[in-house]
Amino acid sequence: MQRFVFLLLLLSLSRSPDAGCGSIDGRFAGIPTAGERTVLPGLGTDRSGERQVRKQPKPKKRSGAASRRNVPAKKTAKTGRRPLSGAVFYLASGHGGPDPGAIGRYGRFLLPEDEYAYDVTIRLSELLKQQGATVYMMVRDPNDGIRNEAVLKLDKDERAYPNQPIPLNQTARLRQTTTAVNRLYARHKGAYQRLITIHVDSRSRGENIDVFFYHHSSSAVGRRLATHIHRRFQTNYRRYQPNRPYSGTVSTRNTLYVVKNSHPPTVFIELGNIQNRQDQRRFVIASNRQALANWMAQGILDDFRSR
Repeated sequence: MQRFVFLLLLLSLSRSPDAGCGSIDGRFAGIPTAGERTVLPGLGTDRSGERQVRKQPKPKKRSGAASRRNVPAKKTAKTGRRPLSGAVFYLASGHGGPDPGAIGRYGRFLLPEDEYAYDVTIRLSELLKQQGATVYMMVRDPNDGIRNEAVLKLDKDERAYPNQPIPLNQTARLRQTTTAVNRLYARHKGAYQRLITIHVDSRSRGENIDVFFYHHSSSAVGRRLATHIHRRFQTNYRRYQPNRPYSGTVSTRNTLYVVKNSHPPTVFIELGNIQNRQDQRRFVIASNRQALANWMAQGILDDFRSR
């Protein structure tokens, strides 16, 4: 069965990357497209028990005990709790409103940082909520949900939590985010709480970079979360792209306003270089954006389980 699946995956490599083949940087990453149901590794297994991420078939009626294959994350019989029940996450996509952030050029199209960071963030939000977490989107677009287009239209109608206009001034915008997060943090005192802020870097066109992570030097808990997510990226690159080394890093950067001033442990994620042609494939292919969210969710779940 595994050999048959592997052959199917090889065939998928011949598809146009713009068609969405579950890849990172245009290569297969073992992640379903946005239209497919997602089961995070560790929450469902195939017949051999190997962890998988794949589209789930509709369950068939059976007599006797139900099959345990491909079981999605579900409430346990004794506790009724899902894997992330009790966890609280604050997700902040970079920029928004009057500030689009960095702008990349993709042929005749513009790639705005805030739109791509937001799309990955809302995908991550949906995954975490499916696993029972409480999720606050600190930036929200009233008419943009998950989008599968390659080129995401730039608009300026994003709002800050709970429903505030986003200021153009950078310091005022960052203060607005951290103030809202810190108030919510006090409300959920005693819970597992984490802030994850997602951005797209902008460097010279020739510089290809991998997803990398920042945390505060005095936050061992923030470092642990960043490390868990980073390890998932390492594992998935080794599994799905064994000939393509992953060079993403985990490091400290105390000068970042949100990292410095937020009360919950914080991880600042850069998805790549929006100016680089190869990195752009990580953003413009919808299944790649889903892969990014899936791999982050896997690492977050690892961190929650290890607390």
